[in-house]
Amino acid sequence: MTPKIGVLNISDRAAAGVYEDVPGKACVALLREWLVTPFEVEYRVIPDEREQIEAELRRLADEVGCALVVTTGGTGPALRDVTPEATAAVCDRLLPGFGEAMRTASLRYVPTAILSRQLAGTRGRTLIVNLPGRPKAIRENLEAVFPAIPYCIDLMGGPRLETNPDVMKAFRPPGS
Repeated sequence: MTPKIGVLNISDRAAAGVYEDVPGKACVALLREWLVTPFEVEYRVIPDEREQIEAELRRLADEVGCALVVTTGGTGPALRDVTPEATAAVCDRLLPGFGEAMRTASLRYVPTAILSRQLAGTRGRTLIVNLPGRPKAIRENLEAVFPAIPYCIDLMGGPRLETNPDVMKAFRPPGS
């Protein structure tokens, strides 16, 4: 069975067609660059509406059966930025190390990284990871945590995702 990965861009303006969804497409391109395991992408662009974000995260995890869901956008301190709250509401368990690692990585580039509130957690056998909304920041943040993502999915009983070690080396303990 082909693994499924959800990519959810959360942006009022992209959802309204005011501008093209560049962040979501950048995220898909990174996943295709880094993973050698064939996978299907379940892709959506929705507005910054907490109830809608929660419903879409539940759908991607429970109905579609995504092993991984990455969100882009809605992680800052603006009043409309509610992605972390929606993610926390649907997760069974939070994985605070993801947010810590992403903010640490971002601080090498911008002092405003401390304003970012992205997090990660699990819902059943789905790993959900919040990313910022800019393509450059998406790459920087995902590079910081992606080496742990395939093993995390293994531990949750999900499909084995293999990376191209020339561009992204996943970490698995010996024998796993």
